[in-house]
Amino acid sequence: MRSHLLEGVVRHRRARPFVYALEHRVNYVALDLDELDDINRSSTLLGRNRRRILELRDRDHLDPPAADLRTEFLAHLRAHGESPAGWRITLVTNPRVLGYVFNPASFYLCRDGHGALRVVVVEVHNTHGERHLYTLLPGDRAPTFQASMGKAFYVSPFIETDGAYRVRVRDEASRLRITINHEQTDDLVLHASLDLVRRPLTDRNLLRMLLKQPLVTHKTTLMIHWHALRLWLRGARFHRHREVAP
Repeated sequence: MRSHLLEGVVRHRRARPFVYALEHRVNYVALDLDELDDINRSSTLLGRNRRRILELRDRDHLDPPAADLRTEFLAHLRAHGESPAGWRITLVTNPRVLGYVFNPASFYLCRDGHGALRVVVVEVHNTHGERHLYTLLPGDRAPTFQASMGKAFYVSPFIETDGAYRVRVRDEASRLRITINHEQTDDLVLHASLDLVRRPLTDRNLLRMLLKQPLVTHKTTLMIHWHALRLWLRGARFHRHREVAP
C-alpha cells in the first residue's frame, strides 16, 4: 500500500502582540484515496466507516460532510477547474481514537500522473463544529510547493479573522514538512509547522504509536483549551466567534 503513517512534531509561534510558542509530538495517517476500500481488510486496528480503535469516517471530512470521500473530493477538484484523472491523492489526517476526533487541519496532497504536486487542499476545522476547505495551486514549479490564500474562516478567538496564509509543502520520500504563516500586511502573526517522518502502515506501528501517544485526538482538544487559557491570562485580545464567508 502507498498509504502510510506519519509521526513528528507540530510547532506554533505567535509573533504578536507578544511571543508565545508551543511544541507537541503528533502522529497522522496518510491515506491514498484509491486505497480507502482496502483499509478494513489490511488492518485490524484501523477501519473505514467501521467501529475499531482507530476509525476513518468519511463524514468527518469535506463540507458538506462526505458520504463517499473519494468520489466527492474528486468532484471538489473538478469544481475548481482541475482534471484529476490518474492523479494520486493522499489525505493526511487524524483518525478517530475510541470514537473521538478533532482535526484542526487535514491536508489533501494531489499529485498528477507525472508525480508533480499540483494541488494542496487544506481542510480546517474549528471548535464550533465548522469546517472550511482552502484549495491551493502553486505559484510556480519550484521543488517546494508554495501558495497563498486569504483567511476566510474563524479558527481561534485569539487571532484576527483577516489577513492571509502562506503555505509551503515539502513532500519528500521519507519526510513531509508543511509550514503555514498567518500574515497581515506582510507582518507575521503566527507561524505553524509540521515536521513528519514516514512509517509503514502496519498494525504493529499503529499499536506502537497508540502506546506512545494514547488518545492523541483527545489531547489535541485539551491542549487547544489549555493554550487558550494561557493566552487569555496573558492578556491576548479575545475575538468573538462569527461566520466568515469564504
